[in-house]
Amino acid sequence: MLLLAACELESGGDADGADSTMAAGDQPHVMAANDTVAGRYLVVIGGCNDCHTPGFMQDPNSVPEAQWLTGLPIGFRGPWGTSYPRNLRLTAQQWDEETWVQTLRTRHTLPPMPWHSVNNMSEHDTRAIYRYIRSLGPAGQAAPLPAPPGQEPTTPYFDFVPQHMERMPGGPPPGSPAAPGPATPAPTTPSPTPPADTARTL
Repeated sequence: MLLLAACELESGGDADGADSTMAAGDQPHVMAANDTVAGRYLVVIGGCNDCHTPGFMQDPNSVPEAQWLTGLPIGFRGPWGTSYPRNLRLTAQQWDEETWVQTLRTRHTLPPMPWHSVNNMSEHDTRAIYRYIRSLGPAGQAAPLPAPPGQEPTTPYFDFVPQHMERMPGGPPPGSPAAPGPATPAPTTPSPTPPADTARTL
């Protein structure tokens, strides 16, 4: 049975910002029979498969666990350009555990990866997720590289640009993205490959 571990704060402290001062063992985290079981639970309830597993959003029950987290060749296009969910099965084989933990605690890259939430995950839970994914072994191919804003992707993609913001009561909020202009044709020659650790969203 899985339970969320209770977190005791020092006398006089408050919940806001407490995570930054607590030791790793004192942070809230999932408790299970072992880290692999905890990691699997976190992957499932965290919705990791929704983006990182092909076909999962359409029919979760049809995708066997052996195919989980192999990345998605369909892009997410928005004001940031087009990003692709990384193949976490390959990433967990390429990175050591400390690199994984540090990345999940500090990285801020392209949407729609919910980096603010991931950055606040406890160290125990980040390690559990790593150990679960690594236990699955390598599978699949690397996800495509991201495309910059204005460049038409060469792959299928989901459009994350809000439409008709003028219909909002009181008008569009400050900073709302404008509709994209005409797309730039995809280049005929490949662009230089960014460093492996920054090329894709996690």
